[in-house]
Amino acid sequence: MLPRETIATAQIPGGESLTLISHGRDFIIMLGRDELMGTRMQFSEEQLAVLTLDELSAPKPRVLIGGYGMGFTYRAALAKLPAGGSVTVAELVPDILEWAKGPLVELTGDSLDDPRGEVILCDVAALIDDANDGTCAKFDAILLDVDNGPDGIVVDSNNRLYTRTGIAKAKEALNPGGLIAVWSAAPDHKFTRRLMDAGLEVEVREVRARPNNKGPRHTIWFARKR
Repeated sequence: MLPRETIATAQIPGGESLTLISHGRDFIIMLGRDELMGTRMQFSEEQLAVLTLDELSAPKPRVLIGGYGMGFTYRAALAKLPAGGSVTVAELVPDILEWAKGPLVELTGDSLDDPRGEVILCDVAALIDDANDGTCAKFDAILLDVDNGPDGIVVDSNNRLYTRTGIAKAKEALNPGGLIAVWSAAPDHKFTRRLMDAGLEVEVREVRARPNNKGPRHTIWFARKR
């Protein structure tokens, strides 16, 4: 059996610590004993971007992604992005970007230098607020993958994203016809109801963790602003 090797650790502002682990040729980011993401099962995180962009009618979509992680969703969004579109990522942990440029550089490629994309070190809620107060333009899609689902396990302040108030703010930050898309390791019927109660058109899809239709089943909510 291949041993797991700790490569680096990082402190989450206001939260616990993250650990970057190598396992053979694979990499894993751990939160305590919980696996947040890994290179063996990245397909559903890529599908978060691919399926969202498939649903957008905006010719030059402006996309906001909450959480860089290992960059799976970000790179998939860039690969699918129509001409003239842009992708902004909010990442809370500075070390995550250092890992992307260091031990994960082969995975990262040249994506961080893509002029269509930008990674900002901040809470995604701050960029949602900026869109609402006019500091920046509104978005055509807001993709959230900052936790393992609609529950603030990475940092307690993330809980506000999934409340009725947080959903209302995300909805307000969207252009008409825009989408809120949320990745989760498991279904959550109460969250589905909160999205519906916000007046959003909600579709819940199940996506496998691996492209060969194997691995765990993950959940993605697509909630459209009318």
